[in-house]
Amino acid sequence: MYNLLKGKKGIIFGALDENSIAWKVAERAHEEGAIFVLTNAPIAMRMGEINELAKKTGSEIIPADATSMEDLENLVDKSIEILGGKIDFVLHSIGMSINVRKGKHYTNSNYDFTHKGFDVSALSFHRVMNVLYNKKAMNSWGSIVALTYMAAQRVFPDYNDMADNKAYLESIARSFGYFFGRDHKVRVNTISQSPTQTRAGSGVKGFSGFLNYAEKMSPLGNASALDCADYTVVMFSDLTKMVTLQNLMHDGGFSNMGISDVIMEDFIDNTER
Repeated sequence: MYNLLKGKKGIIFGALDENSIAWKVAERAHEEGAIFVLTNAPIAMRMGEINELAKKTGSEIIPADATSMEDLENLVDKSIEILGGKIDFVLHSIGMSINVRKGKHYTNSNYDFTHKGFDVSALSFHRVMNVLYNKKAMNSWGSIVALTYMAAQRVFPDYNDMADNKAYLESIARSFGYFFGRDHKVRVNTISQSPTQTRAGSGVKGFSGFLNYAEKMSPLGNASALDCADYTVVMFSDLTKMVTLQNLMHDGGFSNMGISDVIMEDFIDNTER
């Protein structure tokens, strides 16, 4: 522990169980001296174990549907009241694809499902920042981080419409981040994480293949949820005050690889060995 977040106040969206990145971020933020409010959709809270995390970190829980402006306004108002001041950091760790959950192929999407997934996974980020921005709820040099995946830039067939959601999420971070930086000196970034064994990630078809391929391709291997939490804490801290509008790759080097020796081994003809 380095007291990187001593005295800082935040809101953490999306902690579900001990495997989720938001859960790890909450644990690390607590260890680094932060106080924060935990929030998730009421239905997600019934599925998860967020009460255990709240007890462990001395945090309060405010249920909020991130697609509801009324819920988000209530969340921000109550958070400021509970924490005793404006917000220094926010984590958006929300993602859902009903098409993935229902096994609908990308070329045969149910568009009602698509719309709902887009609303939850991407448009919610705009809503969160809308409320924070217009309420002037963030302290100067505050930090907002959303979690993403590089399927926003490259084709991963079974990632389905979540790839579209993440692409829009990253665009929102840049566009809203400009105004948040210009007007309130608040920085906005996304972290593009390695495939990670979370409840949401595990719902993607062929996820174990994703995981194993990325592990073999990346010179450092896959970044764990705890590794991502450490990076997120640094992004919340004053050590990164001038970093904004960035999509930050946190993937063990995967994003810059063409091929690795380990992967090549599977394709070399025996006569070449």
